[in-house]
Amino acid sequence: GEVLCGFILMRAVAGEAEVLTIVVAPHHRSAGLGRDLLGRGAATAIVAGAREVFLEVATSNTPARQLYEDFGFVEVARREGYYARTGEDALVLRCALEETS
Repeated sequence: GEVLCGFILMRAVAGEAEVLTIVVAPHHRSAGLGRDLLGRGAATAIVAGAREVFLEVATSNTPARQLYEDFGFVEVARREGYYARTGEDALVLRCALEETS
């Protein structure tokens, strides 16, 4: 049978898309799957009429932050204490979809 290696959950409305979550199984990380999922999600969002995509990421999540930066996301805001369980801040990132590669 098929093995789930990763998935992305997004929504798009009024010209904007948001990455709600992106997950890559630990043994599939660093193989480009996260970038592929982002690319496919961005392509789908463009078809849905989105021109930009947003997401939040924990300040301590260095691997995810690097992935998003490499994809073209830039920091546009910071949400202090966003993650209730840890009190950690979240960075709000934005990427113009026409700039993705």
